[in-house]
Order: sequence, then structure tokens, then C-alpha cells
Amino acid sequence: MSGVATSIKTLRHELEKQGHQVYIFTTTDPHIEKDVYERNIFRFPSVPFVSFTDRRVAFRGLFHAYQLAKELNLDVVHTQTEFSMGMIGKFVARTLKIPCLHTYHTMYEDYLHYVANGKLLKPVHVKQMTLAFCTHLDGVVAPSERVLDTLTSYGVKAPIRIIPTGIDLEQYEPDENELDVREKYQIPDDAPMILSLSRLAYEKNIKEVIDGFPKILAALPDARLMIVGDGPARETLEAQVTTLGLDDHVVFTGEINNNEVSAFYHATDLFVSASDSESQGLTYIEALAADTKIVVKSGPYTDDLLTNPALGTTFKTYDEMVEDVIYYLKHSQITDTAALDETLKQVSSETFGHRIVDFYQDAQFNYEESRQDSADVSN
Repeated sequence: MSGVATSIKTLRHELEKQGHQVYIFTTTDPHIEKDVYERNIFRFPSVPFVSFTDRRVAFRGLFHAYQLAKELNLDVVHTQTEFSMGMIGKFVARTLKIPCLHTYHTMYEDYLHYVANGKLLKPVHVKQMTLAFCTHLDGVVAPSERVLDTLTSYGVKAPIRIIPTGIDLEQYEPDENELDVREKYQIPDDAPMILSLSRLAYEKNIKEVIDGFPKILAALPDARLMIVGDGPARETLEAQVTTLGLDDHVVFTGEINNNEVSAFYHATDLFVSASDSESQGLTYIEALAADTKIVVKSGPYTDDLLTNPALGTTFKTYDEMVEDVIYYLKHSQITDTAALDETLKQVSSETFGHRIVDFYQDAQFNYEESRQDSADVSN
């Protein structure tokens, strides 16, 4: 479901394509039957994590993880969370004397309101936690410039490299056998349709898109807004739609199967997001890969992604959003295929995999050099 899980799945696939052996150490999952075989996946006992009940934290397994890792003869540990499994990963790497790299996926300052309504944890606590975790790392992957700037401002000293998570471009090519989304949700073929696809969380700011929809309908009376996903903000958003009298024009699909995501992009004319909490925004790239233009909130990552207006644009204000959505709904076809191909080449899963391996190799070289220097000094 999450962008982090998608990133890990993509990385594993690309590393294995290159001939590398990949093992995933993660938490138990109540949605996975205990007896189901999962290739090269090791699960550790866990409990739901504080206010994020769909996220889990391992409560034991430190030495078991070390024993497994030693038997597997690992070369590199790549952690993907700053919490329990991340700390276990750091311990394993340090004990086995191998490099440990980390991907900083989540901009935690955007999520502090989930814990005691923002009264318990402050931005300074995020800084302290991040600095503590990033100490003694051999490399940090920043999915975007925004993440790099944040980590630098915190004072992280480990080598940081911007490597956006790539996507499998083939997965978003049209398929004649894919789900007919418009037919399923009874939406006319000629109705201009906007897609919002994400976890329905307050920081995704879907409220702003709904707020602007009456003005969009004034210009395009047949328009539809499809909101795909589920999450804590769903009831609030549904109530907002009803209050604004938009029930006939807004569709909530709930959670969908990941294999059907491409069909939703293909069925719509424009992808829209008012979120400013994305460290990267995989859905933006997925939309472009599905040949769908995007209108998204301005930020360092999105402004860099959308340098060509032929693919979409970014907005800063509510009025800009409404104006841009109306324009791009009227001009929804991507005609500059060269610009699209160049953009997608930079964010392909293949490019992602090769850049990560390059980082691993550099980290290994620097780690061995550092160990040799330490040995020379002690002698």
C-alpha cells in the first residue's frame, strides 16, 4: 500500500534482475497467513505503532537477525525505517563489520499531529531522532532534494546521495485486459475526470482539491473527481463532499488492488494532488508513466519534475490550482512524447537500481578503506 513498501519491492526486483541476492527482514503482518511461504523474507514479532496502527514495530529479534545475517553472509545492509527494524539493521551491520546504508523515506515533521495532536513531539525531537539514527551510517539515500536539504539542515554527516525511487514503466502501459474503470463506476466516457490517488490522510490535503471542485464544475459541468484510497480522513472528506452538494460528481473507491492502479490512471484525464508532505511522490511519476498529465502542489521536488508544461504544472495557491486544473482538463493529451520519454528515463526502476548499486559499491570501498586506515593507526 505505502510508497515505502513500493520502493522496497521495486528495489528488490531491480537488484535481483542484476543478479544480486536480496533478503528482506521485516515485521509480522496480520494480513499474511503464518504458513504462507515468502521467498527470502524473514518476519519478526511486532505490534502496531502508536498512532499509526497500520504500521508495525518489532519488539524482539535482535540476535536472531544477527544469526540469520551471519549465515547469509551479507555484504551490505540497507535499512528502510528509523525504528525497530532499522535499529536491528544497524546492529547487524556493525556486528558483521559491513556497510550500512539507509533510505530516509518519511518527512516526520509533517506527521507530528498524529501523536497526541502534536502536543508531545516537536520538530526538534525529529531532528534529534534523525541525527541519532544517521550516526555511523555509511550512506543515506534521499529520494528528493527536499529530503537532502532537510537532512543537511539537521546536521547529518553521513554521505547523502539523491536517488529517486524508480518505477517499472512497463507496468503502466495500456492493457486491453485491464479493468474498465469508467464502466465499473458508471462514468460517461466523455466526462472530464480528475484522479486523486493516495492514502486518505489529512496531510495529503485532499480537502483543498474538493474545495476547488465547485469552481471546476462551473467551467466543466460534467467533470468528475475520483478519490482512490482509504485512510483516517475518509469520513471527513465524504462529509465535506456531501456538504458541498458534490455527491453526484465525486466517487470514493476505497482501497484498490495494486495490480489495478494503472487502469485508474488510464481512465482519467488529469492527476491532481494538493499534498505538500511528499518526500518524493511516486504517484506523480506513475501518472506520467501512464501518459496522464499532472497538476500538483509546488515544492522543490515537483518544480524540478515539471519543468515542461507539456506534462503538467505546479501551483502555489488555491486559485492557481483551480485555474490550472480547468486548463489541463481542456488540454489533457500529452503531445510532447520526447519530453515525456526523457523525464521517465530519469525515474525508471532500472536507473534506480543501478544508482543504488553504485552507492553500495562506493560505500563498500570507503568502508574497507576506513577500516584499513584504522588498522594502520592502531599498528
